Amino acid sequence: MNGSGLRNSNKLSNNMVGPDPTMVYQPEIGIKETKKKEQYRNFESGSLVDRVFHTYKMMHTNQTLDFVKQKEAEWAGCTHTQMSMMDAIMSLDDVVDESDPDVDFPNSFHAFQTAEGIRQEYPDNDWFQLVGLIHDAGKIMALWDEPQWAVVGDTFPVGCRFQDSIVFRDETFQDNPDENNPNYNTKYGIYEPKCGLDSVHMSWGHDEYLYRVLKFNTCPIPEEGLYMIRFHSFYPWHTHGDYMHLCNDKDLLILPSVQQFNKFDLYTKNTDLPDPGKLKPYYQSLIDKYCPGILKF
Repeated sequence: MNGSGLRNSNKLSNNMVGPDPTMVYQPEIGIKETKKKEQYRNFESGSLVDRVFHTYKMMHTNQTLDFVKQKEAEWAGCTHTQMSMMDAIMSLDDVVDESDPDVDFPNSFHAFQTAEGIRQEYPDNDWFQLVGLIHDAGKIMALWDEPQWAVVGDTFPVGCRFQDSIVFRDETFQDNPDENNPNYNTKYGIYEPKCGLDSVHMSWGHDEYLYRVLKFNTCPIPEEGLYMIRFHSFYPWHTHGDYMHLCNDKDLLILPSVQQFNKFDLYTKNTDLPDPGKLKPYYQSLIDKYCPGILKF
């Protein structure tokens, strides 16, 4: 991976980190567009806004550094069950993301929507397509009685000041004990400048959990794919440019890849639902290559 390759590439390759960050994904190409880009992530109005706000209020009240460390210890050992990746994805038939203002249908459909969007744009990049398929598989925590505020939604670092770009920042952190803790409410908090995101405790959710599952099971997904999975919900970073003071060179190099993935994750959400039955054979072949057999979750 190198900076010149990152700047000059217009497509994700099997060897390069990613595209030029100025490249704009066009959701109307091959995908039924049901609303304009500016209508996505509307946290101010809409039929789902009350549900979304409640989820974030609970998240921002309870996601403290101590809570995150507890969850990391509870889930990192992957001792909850054993199942195939396809079974994990299809189990998302029973999960509707309560933090998402854009969709109100099972998360399994979103998995195939994202993967198909990437497949149309990058037909030769199988690991990128696979990442689109599995990126939300960590939401199966909700099926094991984990509250959705500890599973879904935008993520953010704990152990340092909560930045203004976090969704509902002003309305939802008043009751979080870390908000007024002088050890945690400064710019760097417990961290060193440019310590790298590997050293940062993120609010607990499906991103971090699936990343740990893939690492635990030694799935051979490229590093930039693992970053897409681990940080795709970190909107304050990849969309708003916050927390750059914690990033090292590796984080900044892979950031454009995360940004590129995010465009597929977001703009493929629509009510034109795919038929998983027709798509499963192709994606099973990718799972067999990168996440084969029975995995420990």
